[in-house]
Amino acid sequence: MIVQQIVQKALQKAQAVQAVMLTQETSAVDFENDRLKSAESSQRTQIDVKVIVDGKVGTSSTTDPQDLEGVVNRALEAAEFGSPAHFELPDAQALEPVKIFDPSLLPLEKPEMIRMGQQMMDMVKTYNPEILAGASINKTVYKVEYANSRGAEYSADHTEFNVGTGGQLVRGTDILFAGHGVGQKKRAVDTEEIAAQAIEYFRMAEQIAPIESGEMPVIFTPRGLIALLLSLGLAVDGKSVYLGASPLRDKLGQQIASPSLTILDDPFIEYGPRTSAFDNEGVARKITPLIENGVLRNFIYDLDTAGRAGVKPTGHGSTRNLTNLVINPGNIPYETMIRNTSKGLLVHEFLGLGQGNPINGEFSVNLFLGYKIDNGKLVGRVKDVMLAGNAFEALKDITAISKEREWVSGPWAWFAGLIPYIQVGKLSVTAK
Repeated sequence: MIVQQIVQKALQKAQAVQAVMLTQETSAVDFENDRLKSAESSQRTQIDVKVIVDGKVGTSSTTDPQDLEGVVNRALEAAEFGSPAHFELPDAQALEPVKIFDPSLLPLEKPEMIRMGQQMMDMVKTYNPEILAGASINKTVYKVEYANSRGAEYSADHTEFNVGTGGQLVRGTDILFAGHGVGQKKRAVDTEEIAAQAIEYFRMAEQIAPIESGEMPVIFTPRGLIALLLSLGLAVDGKSVYLGASPLRDKLGQQIASPSLTILDDPFIEYGPRTSAFDNEGVARKITPLIENGVLRNFIYDLDTAGRAGVKPTGHGSTRNLTNLVINPGNIPYETMIRNTSKGLLVHEFLGLGQGNPINGEFSVNLFLGYKIDNGKLVGRVKDVMLAGNAFEALKDITAISKEREWVSGPWAWFAGLIPYIQVGKLSVTAK
């Protein structure tokens, strides 16, 4: 393995070394405005090296697998000016078996991917020929190899499959964008279901419903929950906790949300979009409870922040990215949540992340796609509406969690997870 060669080369001058190599092949098909825009294949190799020399850390990267001497020397040179090493590289660890590779994806070629995209767009166009339809189908096969100077050596083959469709509908000055997508590590994707969900978002938006400003109940779709999960993700980041920037830094073991809320970070879900057995620092992944019955249970640490904080790393890599978020379901059907709401808002998507201070939970965001609830019914799409509040206060004010859950992943998804619909008792809605 090339990563082992790198470790041996660097150990001539370094006291500790790790090397990670990614080799990747991608086939991507994209449609835009009813037409095939591109059908391309690409290959990528990336090698990342980290060394510890005289107690200092040096890193370097290359996309050239022939540049082993150069990437090692650059890491050694960077260590002269590097930050102090507050950690030791991990020993070899037993890895949890995970399902991350689907061989049935290998024979899938671009002609079939084009057919899949066209089929989804045809469904959208059949619903409304005025929609300018688009689609995206992306197949990736990649291998991750890891080795370090303490004898840890891992290798994993992954597949990924991302499929989505949607489009835009222009009526005078009104422009509506809607779509739906799924991402996972296996081929079994129901393209008709994806197109049907995209059509449903268009159908729900056929009527424009004026809404008054004020405080009202808000139901977040699984995808719309980003407004709250973004702040939570930033606040449980071990670096923010160590630096004192997280509002949750002194809340471990305390009630920070409704007792109905339980959130796990689960890297072992079969063919989950972010499933894997080890991170890019050679730390074995594990299931990490974030919130249990409203109580904060864990922060997320990489090797460096764990070393500084005097705790163990959690297996989330050098960027401390969450894997597959799993929110426990509630006991009420989504349709009942709607029926039980006399006046309120269903929130699905935002225009950017808006203004505010996300790490402290403050958000003020423009709705990209939201629907008015009136007398227990969805009566149409709202326009020019802003939603504001505090994510941590909203998590305490959860009034209902649906029995149904949906995967949020793939095209247009910021995070990956199995997420229910969640209703918050009251948030500020501003309509122009």
